[in-house]
Amino acid sequence: KIYTMCGNKPMEVSEMFAGDIGAIAKLSPNTKTGDTLSTKNNQILYGKTDYSKPYTYMKYVVNNKGDEDKVSQALAKMMAEDVTLKVVNDSENRQSLIYGMGDQHLEVTASKLAERYKVGIRLETPKVAFRETIRKNSDVDTKYKKQSGGHGQYGHVKMRFEPSGDLDTPYVFQEEVVGGAVPKNYFPAVEKGLQESVLKGPLAGYPVGVKATLYDGSYHPVDSSEMAFKTATIQAFKKGFMEAGPVLLEPIASVKVTVPDDYTGDVMGDLNKRRGRVLGMNPDHNGNTIIEADVPLLEIYGYSTDLRSMTGGSGDFSYEFARYEQAPGDIQQKEIEARASKVDAADE
Repeated sequence: KIYTMCGNKPMEVSEMFAGDIGAIAKLSPNTKTGDTLSTKNNQILYGKTDYSKPYTYMKYVVNNKGDEDKVSQALAKMMAEDVTLKVVNDSENRQSLIYGMGDQHLEVTASKLAERYKVGIRLETPKVAFRETIRKNSDVDTKYKKQSGGHGQYGHVKMRFEPSGDLDTPYVFQEEVVGGAVPKNYFPAVEKGLQESVLKGPLAGYPVGVKATLYDGSYHPVDSSEMAFKTATIQAFKKGFMEAGPVLLEPIASVKVTVPDDYTGDVMGDLNKRRGRVLGMNPDHNGNTIIEADVPLLEIYGYSTDLRSMTGGSGDFSYEFARYEQAPGDIQQKEIEARASKVDAADE
């Protein structure tokens, strides 16, 4: 049976035509948005619909602890219905992101969750994944020594830190110890200390990219332990990192904006305000211009709404992550201060 909907009342009909909106009961569970339905005797398969990719995103927080599973199940159902809705778990920044076609789309999704599934979420400004690295080299000598009743703790490392040149790898570890100054069985402990340290850099708590070389140190036959060498490495990392010209790097996105020719000047001016670098402009021979630019990801937040209002809804854009670049001094300062205020709040 097929129905048309009159408000929330289904009305059975014998046939429907192109452009009609209707309802069918008892579809099989594997029927998805975009599928073609036809009779076995007259099988028709339409080409897949091209759906727009969602670029507007916000962080969402579940209102009541314990509702996380209900929210994820509800969102999974909604994503099956609406393929322009997407949920991403950003483990690096410990946040859940929801992507849609615009701010209103996300707000409607939040209200649907409340009304239809009886669970609440808050939409908040997302964090941007900065990185930390160093611009110079440093050489540190760190000794961790603790004496208490019985065995003490003793770990002594001499390490060099330098830029790794590869931000996809959190750290590169090398050892050049000669003469057994640090026994080989403590090398894994040194690497473990480094592994832990690079997760949250000392500058603003962001992941780090660095090269570290253990070249000397000393040990105590009784008091040395893996824990002591791990702790000495963590202390050496903090000191060496801060002495080697630490900087914050921000993610840069490659952006393509398609706008009618009349709006090209306004859009270019807006991209410049967003610290964007315009790389090229090409006509698409349909009365539009495709503008290609590199824009910091931090500045793309909210761009969908602004572009829509600037171009009367006729502008379109897409972007993808390109690389990391050193953030300007004022942006770095702001992030470092924000991190310091969080640390202070945690201490209180």
